[in-house]
Amino acid sequence: MMLASVWVALRFIHFVTLMVAFGGALYSGWWAPARLRPLLSRRFRSVMRGALVVSAISTIFMLMVQGGLMAGGWQDVFLPDVWLAVMGTRFGNLWLWQIILAWLSLVVLLLRPDRSMRFLMLLLSFQLILLAGIGHAAIHVGVTGVVHRFNHAVHLICASAWFGGLLPFLYCLQLARGQWRQLAIDTMMRFSRYGHLAVALVILTGIINAWLIQGTLISDSDYGKMLLVKCALVALMVVIALVNRYVLVPRLSTNGERAQHWFIRTTLAEVVLGALVLLAVSLFATWEPF
Repeated sequence: MMLASVWVALRFIHFVTLMVAFGGALYSGWWAPARLRPLLSRRFRSVMRGALVVSAISTIFMLMVQGGLMAGGWQDVFLPDVWLAVMGTRFGNLWLWQIILAWLSLVVLLLRPDRSMRFLMLLLSFQLILLAGIGHAAIHVGVTGVVHRFNHAVHLICASAWFGGLLPFLYCLQLARGQWRQLAIDTMMRFSRYGHLAVALVILTGIINAWLIQGTLISDSDYGKMLLVKCALVALMVVIALVNRYVLVPRLSTNGERAQHWFIRTTLAEVVLGALVLLAVSLFATWEPF
């Protein structure tokens, strides 16, 4: 039981760090105007470096813990023979690439911190795609399996763009007070435009995932109940995002300080809700859906 809890915690840590790094790379390499990208890159270098270090280390620990779960207990977590046995499974084959890409991402950031954001975003996208081939998304084979894994990959990438983009968004909100005001506003508006698409795809692909896994959208199983909790948290995030975009943004020009104050608080609330969503996912992804 304790080992399973460690696995859930490691999944949560890996999800959070991977998405935070993806959001930083997305802003610094694409969403921000060219003139603002170097500043964002420098601002989030330490955050992304920390996230990628933790992400890379977590991939190693997850392989070790998975070995203990498969073999029978804590004593097997530290046995190299068990690690090799895990790498011989379908999970292990995919996870080995996850480990390689995680460490490669860290090396790329360390060697070329100012010129690697787009390449880093590509490496992080591949890691999210690999996650789509593990867990419940791997229960189907054939065409259904391909559709399920593709759908889940889109779900993870869009969720990372949404959740991972919140911290850079907060920084751009602070920049909007000074000399970078117009560039910061342009960046936030771009996040808003693409964010609408990301949120819509998160909801659509989430519905498809639930249907493919459970055969229905609502289930009485523990998995189904926790999935409803996740949906409720996501719904709250959507409400906050809509309030930010259509209530607070128009007020920035007329009641700037107060609107910005509430903008920061609601966005922080969105970050907390997003973390709770990832915690719920990390938990029920280890449960049987029936």
